[in-house]
Amino acid sequence: MPFYESIFVVRPSLTDEDTQKIIEKMKGVVEKSGATVLKSENWGKKKLAYEVKRERKGTFIYLHFKSDGGVVSDLERSYRLEDSVIKFLTVRLEQEAVQRPAAEPKESYRGRVQ
Repeated sequence: MPFYESIFVVRPSLTDEDTQKIIEKMKGVVEKSGATVLKSENWGKKKLAYEVKRERKGTFIYLHFKSDGGVVSDLERSYRLEDSVIKFLTVRLEQEAVQRPAAEPKESYRGRVQ
């Protein structure tokens, strides 16, 4: 089964409780479709690069899950129906990117590690 990452931005005016409810709702959509949520993180409020739906800031939420492809359409449909979600992006990860260890230091032309 392939791995997916989904990041969505919710309105910063929501309370922490409301934000948590939306996170749980989206995790429920993923799990209802037969996927496994591996990680979910609230990255907090951050300034947006440009104004989105009259908002200059947003609360960023990260979901990492493992599933067959059908769950993505259900999840993105839920994002579109939720008024509090102002932006989202879901990508499929390459198998190698998930299992690859951290980058090792490169050697210079003199054989020293930089």
